Amino acid sequence: MNATALITVFVVAVVPLVPTEAVLVGMGVLAASTGVSLLGVIAVATVGCSLSDHVLYLLGRVAGERILGWWGDRSSGAAAMTWLTRNITRWGSPVLVAGRWVPGGGTVGAVLVGMLRWRLRRFTPTSAVGSMLWSTYAALLGYFGGSVTGRPVTGLLLSLAVAAVVGLFTRVVIRRAQRPVVDDQPGPGEPCSHYDACQVPSSCALDGGVRPVCSSVSARD
Repeated sequence: MNATALITVFVVAVVPLVPTEAVLVGMGVLAASTGVSLLGVIAVATVGCSLSDHVLYLLGRVAGERILGWWGDRSSGAAAMTWLTRNITRWGSPVLVAGRWVPGGGTVGAVLVGMLRWRLRRFTPTSAVGSMLWSTYAALLGYFGGSVTGRPVTGLLLSLAVAAVVGLFTRVVIRRAQRPVVDDQPGPGEPCSHYDACQVPSSCALDGGVRPVCSSVSARD
């Protein structure tokens, strides 16, 4: 049971589009009521999520503009895209870590920093820390839910409800934190201050591999 659970956690963590949070919460619930190792779940999930990050990072280096352009057209990823794009060049690693709590933020963040040409010596430790914190949060949420209720099904439902509330709260905070879109378009060579005014994937080039700058008019025109 323990080996099967850990293999499941690893596979789900590596596949970016699978709902990893729900699986980790469920494994945390099982750890509270069966022989599944909570520390094992957290460790395996951390490795799997970080490995997934590196795959997305490489995709970002190769086809980041296309991927982010597609993701930005989806309502589920638009908020994460906007928030990360506006803050990643200013705050760096802390934003990438915090982005994991934004729906779609983990995927978008890894692709984005790949496109921005972050060095691996910067990205790898950031990914490891973010993966560990997020995996610990999700697994402990399930573990406490299972421990409090004493029933796996009830504990799972309770934990998922709490996770949904956290996700909703994060979305609200991110939306309120977004500044209104300005009408003035940045000129050639000017920094892209926010995603809506200057689409990073299609109208911005990289300035020294760190900050996106506009090379022409916005793709919105």
